[in-house]
Amino acid sequence: MIMASRNIWCVRRNFLFDLRGWMLQYSAEVFLKSISFRTFSVECDSKDKESLEEEREDLLSNLVTMGVDIDMARRRQPGVFNKAVTNEQELKIFLLSKGASDKVIGSIISRYPRAITRTPESLSKRWDLWRKIMASDLEIVNILERSPESFFRSNNNLNLENNIKFLCSVGLTHKCLCRLLTNAPRTFSNSLNLNKQMVEFLQETGMSLGHNDPRDFVRKIISKNPSILIQSTKRVKTNIEFLQSTFNLNKQDLLLLICGPGARILDLSNDCTKKNYTNIRERLLSLGCSEEEVQRFVLSYLNMVFLSEKKFNDKIDCLIEEKISASQIIENPRILDSSINTLKTRIRELSHAGYDLSTSSIALLSWSQRRYEAKLKRLCG
Repeated sequence: MIMASRNIWCVRRNFLFDLRGWMLQYSAEVFLKSISFRTFSVECDSKDKESLEEEREDLLSNLVTMGVDIDMARRRQPGVFNKAVTNEQELKIFLLSKGASDKVIGSIISRYPRAITRTPESLSKRWDLWRKIMASDLEIVNILERSPESFFRSNNNLNLENNIKFLCSVGLTHKCLCRLLTNAPRTFSNSLNLNKQMVEFLQETGMSLGHNDPRDFVRKIISKNPSILIQSTKRVKTNIEFLQSTFNLNKQDLLLLICGPGARILDLSNDCTKKNYTNIRERLLSLGCSEEEVQRFVLSYLNMVFLSEKKFNDKIDCLIEEKISASQIIENPRILDSSINTLKTRIRELSHAGYDLSTSSIALLSWSQRRYEAKLKRLCG
């Protein structure tokens, strides 16, 4: 390499010999330094690559030892494997100290590999903030096992702290915060502004419908539907408008609905809400039900709107085939909560016991298993 540099220098010197002497000397020095620097750079890059490869091998070895599903982790967050620094061993020690098992730790990293990039200091601070809401370390471990993203998605502990303070300031009780963290932990990873926007929207909605305590209205909605804070205000607004226009509700009736059973569907996809309701309406009308009966059926049990077209139709077909009338279904909407297999099994067992579903109450098709078995025993006795 030195010889090559010298040869190049000689060529350049001969070529520029007739030019100014100081320019020749300066050009040659810069050129030689450039060649030397590039050689050093290549050598350093090579060493860096070797070092990086060794670190990657160590990371993979550590993760395999910890029971991590490498293929799953790569599919979910491949960039983690290119990080110069990871803290998988520190994460394992930290979670073990909180009561997590090796199996749970492996599952957490498999499903959310970015967890290994968090520092022990950040983890400890975040854990302490969560413990202000949750009663024990084990409760937090259970949430992490179910939804690791909720804890590791954000590294912004200040945002988490501010969200907790804000949600407390709007009147959410410790019990309500606990439900939020258990059922909708992403709420606390939201930006503070997003949570403020939803709360302000809900307060304005409550006031527009005649509720005299906006804070109480917000508490009621969130207690009924903890996931609402992780949805867009547009989605919630559209669903409220759908309920009002579809069922022709006045403000008072709409307020009662969304403070009660209607709160659960406020975060449902708008398209899904309309599609499922349209299917319910068309299917029941085809069975001879009136518009009034359809609306009464859905309003009496809004969970129907969560049933997909196929599930709803399959369950209706199953009941109709067993000589159960549409009017009976209208009066007992909760039976559609039961699975197809449960419905078929119970219909068969009741029939063998001499129970005529076509002329008797069908409510027992939706009873708890214990209550149903007690009734069946009496029928067979």
